[in-house]
Amino acid sequence: MIRQGLLFIIIWSITMQSYAQDTLVIDKTELLQKIHEGNLQLKIANKQVEIAQGDLSQSRAFYLPTITASHTAMVTNNPLMAFGSKLNQEILTQADFNPALLNDPDQTKNFATEIQILQPLLNLDYAYQRQGARIQTEAQTLQAQRTSEYLEMEVLKAYMQLQLSYEAVAVLRKAQFTAREGLRVINNYNEQGLVQKTDVLAVNVRASEVESQLLFAESNVENASAYLSFLLGTQDQDIVYKPSERSAESIEVEVFDGELSESRKDVTAMSRAEEGYQAMLKSDKMSLIPRINAFGSYQLYDDTFAGFGASGYIVGAQLSWNIFDGSRTIGKIQKSKAQFEKAQFENNQYKGKEQMELDKTIRHLNDLENKVMLTGQALEQSEEAYRIRKDRFAEGLEKTADLLAAETKYFQKELEYRQSIFEYNLTKEYLRFLTK
Repeated sequence: MIRQGLLFIIIWSITMQSYAQDTLVIDKTELLQKIHEGNLQLKIANKQVEIAQGDLSQSRAFYLPTITASHTAMVTNNPLMAFGSKLNQEILTQADFNPALLNDPDQTKNFATEIQILQPLLNLDYAYQRQGARIQTEAQTLQAQRTSEYLEMEVLKAYMQLQLSYEAVAVLRKAQFTAREGLRVINNYNEQGLVQKTDVLAVNVRASEVESQLLFAESNVENASAYLSFLLGTQDQDIVYKPSERSAESIEVEVFDGELSESRKDVTAMSRAEEGYQAMLKSDKMSLIPRINAFGSYQLYDDTFAGFGASGYIVGAQLSWNIFDGSRTIGKIQKSKAQFEKAQFENNQYKGKEQMELDKTIRHLNDLENKVMLTGQALEQSEEAYRIRKDRFAEGLEKTADLLAAETKYFQKELEYRQSIFEYNLTKEYLRFLTK
């Protein structure tokens, strides 16, 4: 067992060196940092937050004043407009009341500068719209944070998959070494006439199978690296990553709480979304209530450009009530109510689904714990069986086919054991994600 372990370490080192020319060594801490810098899915989630923040900023118009300024230049001989322009400019004279001039005025110039202010005072529907926008921003922020947590789990999964791929390559290189050594031995025996031709062919077939499996394992390293590049946002297919540490050779049993946390970010986001639809329903109902708004304007008039010969102002308040709009408001209330109730159903469905997923994953983790124990035992037994058959074969007491079967089973069990440890640790990371 010690000799096999030393051989495995040597082959692992050779495997790492074989990729050294095209590989980039990376560790988990570096990956978790890079995922926040380059991942496109996370950038999209952050932009969704910015969009929601933009909607929230727009809702400030519901209580902040609106101020506009304008400058108008006009030339007219319209009787009413000409008289009104002179009146605004405060230049009317007694001669302007001549009926002939009133009916057929000369060309009149008017330059008007106006500043208008509109100040909302009481708009309950807009107040609830702003509340809904604020809740939507909070929900999008929580979803972005949950996306970040998911991607952290995903990059850990990819890193562990990369580790497993290198482990598989190392195991198969060990199998390749053993197969080639067996091929050398069987050829020597064949030259001495100690074995049959069928034995030589069987060993050659076994060596070819190992070579084929090794090629697939090396391709899996490249596939795992490509997925890591995608997660990091680089999408550089020429980079092959190498983990800075080997995968775990054993498991650490951990117990998880089976209750779905109400403070989990995605669960909280769903609840906030429900509250947002409730706020929109209240907003539509409040649109049936009168609105009160203040307004004011200040005007400057002159018959020359940029002149300010006369001025005036208007200040007032308006009470408006949309009494009937062709059932449009009633229809909006019906729609908002249905959307709110739909959000309630979706929230309850989501919580139930996530609780079911949590329960299933905990059961799966317990099954994987047993699987690791059983595959570990099977590995020890197959290793011992292979050792015994190998010694007996050297003494001429074992058939080649039996030795090849024992060798195949041994390396198969070693891969299964590594795979079971990977599955357990991956499921444990997923449970950490589900119970955050």
